[in-house]
Amino acid sequence: MDKLQTIPDEVLVARYAGGENEAFDTLLDRYKDKIYTYIYYTVRNAELAEDIFQETFTKAIVTIQQGRYNENGKFQAWLIRIAHNLIIDCYRQEKQENLISCDEEARNLLNSIQLSEGTIEAEMVNHQILADVRRLVRFLPEEQREVIQMRFYQNLSFKEIAEQTGVSINTSLGRMRYAILNLRRMAEKYDIVLTMD
Repeated sequence: MDKLQTIPDEVLVARYAGGENEAFDTLLDRYKDKIYTYIYYTVRNAELAEDIFQETFTKAIVTIQQGRYNENGKFQAWLIRIAHNLIIDCYRQEKQENLISCDEEARNLLNSIQLSEGTIEAEMVNHQILADVRRLVRFLPEEQREVIQMRFYQNLSFKEIAEQTGVSINTSLGRMRYAILNLRRMAEKYDIVLTMD
């Protein structure tokens, strides 16, 4: 791990994308304090900051593993942008939940595309993707399966997962990272498509 500390971010990202998980551990250690501090001083709520922090690194993991990371030389700025966007999303959601409905909104409610039913084809594809994911999750090691189920099916934060499983938040994040990596490998091996597009 000490040798990795001197390696530039971009090299670590490339190594992680290539399957070297310790490279991401180094990146996490390098930036976790700065990212958490940025989030906390923006939202001023420890629990919310923890959730956004965890979601930031989960998004980073998924983006790198999907080969979509291309912010050359700006890894910290990229992480802060992810965190910033999640904070904005959080505030938007809070604002929507606090909106008072009026007659005009009630009339427009029936025309809302968000409330309209999807096409039968999209529903079938989505159903198939969920079934494929459930099937693949069964083949994960117990600890990884547990964190996937708690995060996505029980909607628990990484802090709650850590408390319930008796491990650190970093360990919970690590298990999620390995679970996503293993799901991706299995999907590629068996030619299973896990996206709608």
